Amino acid sequence: MILALRAAVLPAKVVFSCPQLWPCSCTSVVMFERTGLDLGNFLTHLVRRQEVIASNIANADTPGFRARDVAAPGSFQELMQGSLGTVMESSDLAQRNDGNNVSIDREARLLAENTLRFNLVTQMLRSQLKNIRSAIDEGKTS
Repeated sequence: MILALRAAVLPAKVVFSCPQLWPCSCTSVVMFERTGLDLGNFLTHLVRRQEVIASNIANADTPGFRARDVAAPGSFQELMQGSLGTVMESSDLAQRNDGNNVSIDREARLLAENTLRFNLVTQMLRSQLKNIRSAIDEGKTS
């Protein structure tokens, strides 16, 4: 759903030919495009992490299941460029007698953290779209 929204709202590649009369508005659109794509990449990372956490919760009672997590890319810049991190086993967790190491408390905490991040990023995107809508509406009245 997020990917479809991102594709519909923020095209992957846009070529602008700016007339000399409006260089500022074109650079603003390009700036939004880059920021929007960066935030979209971050949302994709968060969705991937949400899926892994949900899988851990669903397998909390599966014997031998090992909890997994999405390793964050080395830097925020890598994340913004589309590096989503890799899914890895969480090795530092206590293991039960049946070989399962999923902790529901830990997964609930990770789920809450991920949800907060997701809400923050969607608010940022919403704010940017609101600013663009405001600029469009002001252009219609003049």
